[in-house]
Amino acid sequence: MVISDDHGGLVSAVQKAFQGATWQRCQAHFLRNVHDRLPKALKSEGTEQVKAILYAPNLEVARTLLNAFLKDYQDKAPKVTELVEDAFDDVTAVLPLPEPYRRRLRTTNGMERLNEEFRRRERVIRIFPNRQSVIRLMGSVLMEKDEKWIEGRHYLKMEDYFEWGQTAKIT
Repeated sequence: MVISDDHGGLVSAVQKAFQGATWQRCQAHFLRNVHDRLPKALKSEGTEQVKAILYAPNLEVARTLLNAFLKDYQDKAPKVTELVEDAFDDVTAVLPLPEPYRRRLRTTNGMERLNEEFRRRERVIRIFPNRQSVIRLMGSVLMEKDEKWIEGRHYLKMEDYFEWGQTAKIT
């Protein structure tokens, strides 16, 4: 599964480089897009209804909530309903996964946090003498993150995922 925002270049690169991978549109970025397009009077209520779609327990409930949203907002905010309807499959790609994985994979927050850590370290150094020094810095940050995950603070517990995968194939 690859998670990103809806940048056309990223999406096409994912399709070319990771054929067969599921693409999940970042729900945080998507919600911002929805919020920005809603009329001021509908921002709060409309955003909450879209969140309900995204946080649905399964695809069937999400589709029911989508249909209700489209019915309620078609006349009030046609641009938003078009956006939500067009993006539905992309923003709900995580719904078939178990809940702990959905929470982690619905947004690009993990990657953005890692990028912030790179930037924080880079600001201290400011000027790198060569390309290898940048690679060493990034490598050390990634090794620290890996050590944290190995020592017990797991971002995702893959054993649980593999177990779920086996039972999901049976039913």
